[in-house]
Amino acid sequence: MYRSAVILSILVFLAISLAAQQPSGNATAQKASPYALIPVEAARAQNPVKSSPDSIARAKKWWNLDCAMCHGASGDGKGDIAKDMKLNVTDFTNANALKDRTDGEIYYIIKNGHNDMPAEGPRIKTEEGWDLVNYVRSLAKGKEAETKQ
Repeated sequence: MYRSAVILSILVFLAISLAAQQPSGNATAQKASPYALIPVEAARAQNPVKSSPDSIARAKKWWNLDCAMCHGASGDGKGDIAKDMKLNVTDFTNANALKDRTDGEIYYIIKNGHNDMPAEGPRIKTEEGWDLVNYVRSLAKGKEAETKQ
C-alpha cells in the first residue's frame, strides 16, 4: 500500500512538473524549467531496459495500480483523482508531451522526485523505473498507431 502511494505521488509530481512547462503570462516562469535541476549526467542516462512487450506489460501492472487514477487508464491525464482534484495532468498520449525529454530525465523524476513529488528512491527497483519510462513513452506510440489505422 505504501509503495502505491509513493508511486502515485511520483506520477502526480511528474504531471505537475510537465504542466508547469506550459506557457504562461509570466516571462520568468517561461524561462524556469522543472527539468533544470536534474543533473546533466542523469539527464543523459540511457535506458538499459529495451522497450519490449515484456517491459511494457510489467510497467502496465504498476500503471493500473498506481498511475491510472490520475493519468487515466490510457494516459490521457483524465483519471478520477485528477478530475476530483481539478489537476492539470499531462496527456501522455500526446506525442509532443515528452518529445523534448530524455529517458534519463523521466527516470530521474521517478526515482528522486522533484518539487512536491517525493522520491521513490530504493522502494522501486532500477528495472521497474526504466519499465515505467518505457510504458509512458509507449502511450503516445499507441495513440499514433490507432490514428494510422
